[in-house]
Amino acid sequence: MKKHTQLLSALALSVGLTLSTPFPALASIPGQVPGQAALPSLAPMLEKVLPAVVSVKVEGTAAQSPKVPEEFKKFFGEDLPDQPSQPFEGLGSGVIIDAAKGYVLTNNHVINQAQKISIQLNDGREFDAKLIGGDDQSDIALLQIQNPSQLTQIAIADSDKLRVGDFAVAVGNPFGLGQTATSGIISALGRSGLNLEGLENFIQTDASINRGNSGGALLNLNGELIGINTAILAPGGGSIGIGFAIPSNMAQTLAQQLIQFGEIKRGLLGIKGTEMTADIAKAFKLNVQRGAFVSEVLPNSGSAKAGVKSGDVIISLNGKPLNSFAELRSRIATTEPGTKVKLGLLRDGKPLEVEVTLDSNTSSSASAEMIAPALQGATLSDGQLKDGTKGVKIDSVEKSSPAAQAGLQKDDVIIGVNRDRISSIAEMRKVMAAKPSIIALQVVRGNENIYLLLR
Repeated sequence: MKKHTQLLSALALSVGLTLSTPFPALASIPGQVPGQAALPSLAPMLEKVLPAVVSVKVEGTAAQSPKVPEEFKKFFGEDLPDQPSQPFEGLGSGVIIDAAKGYVLTNNHVINQAQKISIQLNDGREFDAKLIGGDDQSDIALLQIQNPSQLTQIAIADSDKLRVGDFAVAVGNPFGLGQTATSGIISALGRSGLNLEGLENFIQTDASINRGNSGGALLNLNGELIGINTAILAPGGGSIGIGFAIPSNMAQTLAQQLIQFGEIKRGLLGIKGTEMTADIAKAFKLNVQRGAFVSEVLPNSGSAKAGVKSGDVIISLNGKPLNSFAELRSRIATTEPGTKVKLGLLRDGKPLEVEVTLDSNTSSSASAEMIAPALQGATLSDGQLKDGTKGVKIDSVEKSSPAAQAGLQKDDVIIGVNRDRISSIAEMRKVMAAKPSIIALQVVRGNENIYLLLR
C-alpha cells in the first residue's frame, strides 16, 4: 500500500542525535547503566514506556485508479468498466492512552480504507481493534483494542510547555522491523507552511522518520508523550532530519471528541486571514511581526457579532500569544462549537480584547477552503434563487484564487455537487466529505444553469 512518499511523507519517527558538546546536561538524562556510572542511558525510561507503544497492522482492498475518474464518467456517461479492487496491507504505529478501555492513538492515514485492524504489543501479543473515529484534517485516529488485558498506557505531558532544544525520544515500527527507539531534540514549535492538506501546528524535530513509524510516540526524557509522529520533509524520499509530530495536547483533545462523539466537532471563528508579515505591518503601520491578520469577517459569524473587523491583527487566543494564522486555525479547529474564546487584537495599533462564541461547522456561512481546497478563495452562505430553490450562494471570490480559476463568480448559487442536490452548506459538506477526485458543481448564474468541473 502506497502512503505519502512525496515531498512531505506522512510517515513517522525514528531519531538520531549527535551531541557536539561534552555532555553539559548529563544530569537530565533519565538513567545510567548499572555498573557503568559514567555512561548515561535511556534504557530505564524506555523499559517502562515501550509496552505502551504498539504496531498497527491494517488490511483492506482499494480500487485501482481508473483511467477516467469516476465522477467524470458519471457526468459524461462514459461506459467504462470498473477497475478491479486490489488487496493491500499496511503497517504503522500507535500509542495506548487508556489501558482499561484499550484506546490507541495513531495517524488517520495509517488506517485509511482499512477493513481489518490488528494491534501487536511489544511482548508479541496481538489483538483485533476497531476504529472509533478518524479525522483527515488533523491526521489523528482513535482505535480500540478488543478484549484488552494487561495493557500499559502512556503518561501524557503538557506539550504547551515544550521548548526548542528539549531532548526528544521517538518510538515506533519503522519499515516493519519491529519496535525501534531513537533520539533527537525539539528543533522548532508551531511549524506550519508545509503545504499539507489540513491543520498544521507541528512540533519539528531532527528525528529520522521512516515508513511504519506513523502514529508512534514522541517522548520527553521522563517517558511522557509529547507528540504523535506524523510527517517528514523528504526531497529524496528518505529522511534528512526534519520530522514533524502532532502536539500531545492537540491529539488528546481530539481523542476526547472521538470518544464522546465518534467525530470531530469543530468550532468556526468566522474570519478569513493570513500570516502577519513585515510587509503587512509596514503597509498598516503596525508595530507587530507575529499573529494572524484578518482580511475578512464573514457575515453573521461569531466574530462579526463580537466586533472583529477587517484589518485587525489577532495576537493572542485565551491569553496565550499567537505566532501565526496557522496556529490560530489549528487551535480553533480543535475547539468545540459554542465555546467562548477571548481574542487579543491590535486595531490601529491599539490593543483590545473581544469574546467570540464559536460557530458550528454547520453554520450558514463559511470559508470554502474549509469544505474543499479546490474552492479556496470563495466565501459561501446559505441562499436561494428567486423561485425559492435553496442552495449555496457565493458571496465573494478572491482574484486569482483556485475558486476564481475554476470559474466561480460572486452571486453564483450552487444547487448540486456531483449529481447530488444540495440546499445548504451543511449538505455540501456531507457530499465533499467523500473527497471526490473531481468536483462537478451545478451552478445557477443569472438565468443560466451551468456546470463547473474542479479538481
